[in-house]
Amino acid sequence: MKPTKKAAEMTRKELAAYIDQSVLKPEFTQEEIRKYIQEGIDYGCKTVCINPASLDIAAEMTKGTETKICVVCDFPFGLSTTESKAQQAEEYCKRGDIFELDIVANFGWIRSGMWKEVEADIKAVCDACHKYGTVVKVIFETDTLTIDEVKKATEAAIAAGVDFVKTSTGFFTGGKSDGATVEVIQAMMDTAKGRCQVKGSGGIRDQEHFFKLIDMGIDRMGIGYRSTPVVLGVGEADKNNTNTY
Repeated sequence: MKPTKKAAEMTRKELAAYIDQSVLKPEFTQEEIRKYIQEGIDYGCKTVCINPASLDIAAEMTKGTETKICVVCDFPFGLSTTESKAQQAEEYCKRGDIFELDIVANFGWIRSGMWKEVEADIKAVCDACHKYGTVVKVIFETDTLTIDEVKKATEAAIAAGVDFVKTSTGFFTGGKSDGATVEVIQAMMDTAKGRCQVKGSGGIRDQEHFFKLIDMGIDRMGIGYRSTPVVLGVGEADKNNTNTY
């Protein structure tokens, strides 16, 4: 959705509302998970995006704050059976403290043109989550896809009832790693036409790119824990002063 003012004119609090801070590295210690969840809360991010094993920590730390929980599901490959994906999603959502769930599409199926299967796979997760009022974002791993496949995948996801389409996991290896390029985001937005929201993730590491995507009308962005202060323009002097947000 087009913002009412330019990103450069927004307050840090307004900018932070675009961010799902990624706390997803599998090697993180419990101390590191707590550290980066707390930073996401202190920056005023919309959500902290976490692995399911971190749900209890995130629930404890975000309680009473404006920052919510986004949990990933069947991440980062999206290759579980449809039934397993839906069961995983339901297990997380029935806790009652999950705001959003990011599921990975079977992007091998997308590349194979298996559109009915792609739609059914996503729909099963949407149906499981929507019973609990949980928002669903579907990740396509767009670095593996052509622009035409991105557009067709967006249509399939919309037909499945998804709330957001999303570019990348941030964990793809063996190919290009461009993530949320202007071209891909524009293709998603042009296809969606407001029928679902758009989340960019991967490669958003500087304020210029962050602002560009906001001005285009993106709805949310997944930002790595190291890049959040960069895109928000947070200096060392005010990192610990949450009043500046």
